[in-house]
Amino acid sequence: MKDFFRTTKFKVLAALMAVIVGVMIYTLTRGGYSSDSASVFSVILEPFQKFSTTISDKVTSTLDMLFNAEKYYNENIKLKETLNEVYNDIIDYDKVTRENEQLRVLLGLKEEYSDYEFSAPCTVIARTTNDPYHSFTIDKGSNDGIEPYEPVITSSGLVGICYDVSRSTSRVRTLYSPKTAVGVTTVRTKATGIIEGDYELAEEGMCRMSYISKTADIKEGDIIVTSGSETFPANHLVGTVKEVGMEDSGLSQYAVIELAINPETVSTVFVITNFGGQGGAE
Repeated sequence: MKDFFRTTKFKVLAALMAVIVGVMIYTLTRGGYSSDSASVFSVILEPFQKFSTTISDKVTSTLDMLFNAEKYYNENIKLKETLNEVYNDIIDYDKVTRENEQLRVLLGLKEEYSDYEFSAPCTVIARTTNDPYHSFTIDKGSNDGIEPYEPVITSSGLVGICYDVSRSTSRVRTLYSPKTAVGVTTVRTKATGIIEGDYELAEEGMCRMSYISKTADIKEGDIIVTSGSETFPANHLVGTVKEVGMEDSGLSQYAVIELAINPETVSTVFVITNFGGQGGAE
């Protein structure tokens, strides 16, 4: 403390205070208080007033936080609870909206295919890691009336087929898979063939239509739908022709098909659990 009185800061402060006191004494001895002297004092004391005000505000703020900490904490908790309620309301609203949309789609499918029986809307709950054919798992199974080899669709067309069904879930094999063979036909000319998955084409969102008669009229842009079988009902959209070529044998044509539905992006599907002409697995 003694060292402080020897510092330059203390000397400057002492000199400043001496000036202030001197001005005050001079003013009093020269006629008392005046507006001019008030102005001089105001200018001189302004920095000290600002400093004092700042310190006072900080002290007041600190004391307020100290004495009202519990109050602010409780208010914070209430605000968080309110926010959580709002978030939950938003989530519930979004869930109800999606469910209503799914039910509208299902109603539309039932109206269009009155002789079909459908599962409830199924949500994709998992995708098979490192599967180049993009198989996935849905949240409905045998308890919901689903059996193996039943077709999986959306309102936009065919997605694939159930192949591993438990009580509460089902795994879906997509049209990209070589194990999923589907009879198809062109809408324009009724040229027939078989959809077969292919590893390289799957990477491009395509599959192969094989066993097309070499004389069949099929060309780029033709729409491909299911031709109908014991497993897959007829007239469900599959995709469009992107390329046509002749097989190496020269005995038939093939076509590269761009699927109407990318299974990587679907989140809700429906399983056709019964339809006219349905039988055993292919």
